[in-house]
Amino acid sequence: MSLFDKFEKNAVLYNSLSAIGKNPFAVVMEEVLGPTRAKIKGRETVLAGTHNYLGQTFEKSAIEAAKAALDREGTGTTGSRFANGTFSGHKKLERDIADFLGLKHCVVFSTGYTANLGAIAGLINPAEDVVLVDADCHACIYDGCALAGAETIRFRHNDPESLDKRLGRLDPKFKGKLVCIEGMYSMYGDIAPVKEFVEVAHRHGAYLLVDEAHSFGVYGKTGKGVSEAEGVMDEIDFYTGTFSKALAAIGGFVASNHPQAEYLRFSSRPYQFTASPSPATIASAGAALKNIKEHPEIAAKLWANANRLHAALTQYGLKLASKPAPVISVLLPTKEDAFAAWNFLLENGVYVNMAIPPGTPGKESLLRLAVSSAHTNEDIDRLVAAYGALAEAFPSAKVTAAAS
Repeated sequence: MSLFDKFEKNAVLYNSLSAIGKNPFAVVMEEVLGPTRAKIKGRETVLAGTHNYLGQTFEKSAIEAAKAALDREGTGTTGSRFANGTFSGHKKLERDIADFLGLKHCVVFSTGYTANLGAIAGLINPAEDVVLVDADCHACIYDGCALAGAETIRFRHNDPESLDKRLGRLDPKFKGKLVCIEGMYSMYGDIAPVKEFVEVAHRHGAYLLVDEAHSFGVYGKTGKGVSEAEGVMDEIDFYTGTFSKALAAIGGFVASNHPQAEYLRFSSRPYQFTASPSPATIASAGAALKNIKEHPEIAAKLWANANRLHAALTQYGLKLASKPAPVISVLLPTKEDAFAAWNFLLENGVYVNMAIPPGTPGKESLLRLAVSSAHTNEDIDRLVAAYGALAEAFPSAKVTAAAS
C-alpha cells in the first residue's frame, strides 16, 4: 500500500493521452503573441480556450498601471490581507468593484477559487448551518462546503423546483441556510434562472450566493452579470467573482449589501492565511475594470463574435450544449472522440479546452470554445473553418449522430 496508489487510475489516462497524441492537459504556450494568438509546438495558433472574454490581457492602460505599481510598490506584498498585505490599492479596488456592482461591501481575495472557498467556509457554522448547492457548481464551491464542514445538499442543475423541495424538507435544526449557484456555468455556457432562485431561497429564509465568475462583465446592460440581466442585483445576498476572466488578471472578490460580509476579514481562513494579490495585479485589474465600464462596445463585440460562431457551428450540425453564449461547447460521445477531435483542432491551428468525466456535467465529453471580444474577423474565420472541417471528420460530434 502506497501513498501514491490513488494516482494510478488518473496517471494511466494522463500518460495514455501523451502517448497517442498531444496531451490537452499539458499544453505549453511557448510564446504569447497577443490576446488571441500564441505559439504552441512552434506553430502560431488561435486561442479559443482562455476565457479572456473581454480581451484585456494586452489592454494598454492595464499594462501601464501594472508597470507603475511595480515601480512604486514592488513585486509583492509578502503577507496576507489580515496582516501586512493590505495596501491602498486593495482598498481602492474593493470600493471600485462595489461601486460598479451597486453593492455596499466588497472583500478582495487572492484568487477566484479562494473567494468562494473563503466566503462559504467563513459564513457557515458547521454545527447549525446547511449549504444547498447546484449539482453543476464549480469545484471551488464544493471545496468551500468541505472546508466549512457543514452538511451539504445538492439539487438538480438549474432547477428551482428541486431546490424548493429540498428546502421544504430540511430538518428544523438548521439555523442558517445558504444556497449556492452560478450565473453562467463554465462547461456548457448555460445560465441560471437567478430570479427564480432568489424567490425560492428567500421564501424559505435562505441566503443566496451567486458566483458570477464567467458572467461578470459579460451579461447585463452594464456588465454586472446574470443577476443584473434578470433584474435582481439588489436581492441576491452574496456576489462572488474572479479577476481571471473579464479582468484578465488573478484574484477574486465577495460583494454584498450585508454589512456582516466585512466579518469575512477575520473569519475566513483563505483571506487570513494566503498572501494578498501583488500591487501590479491589483492595478491591472482596476484599470481593466475602468476600461470595460467606460467602453460597453467591448462586450458588444464579444456577443457579436459569440453569435456568429454559434450560428456557424449550428449550421454545421454540431451538437452544442447551450444557446449562444461566450462559452460554446460541442458534445462528443466518448473520451476518445473528444481527445481525437481536440488534437484535430490543434493540428488545424486552433486551441480550445477539452473536458471529460468526471469533471463534466452528466459525464459528457466536450470541446469548450471560449469566445473573446479580441477575436478578429480573421480569427473567427479560422475558427469557423476549423470547426467545419471537424464536422466533416467527426460525424459523432453532430446532432444527427447523437439522435441515431
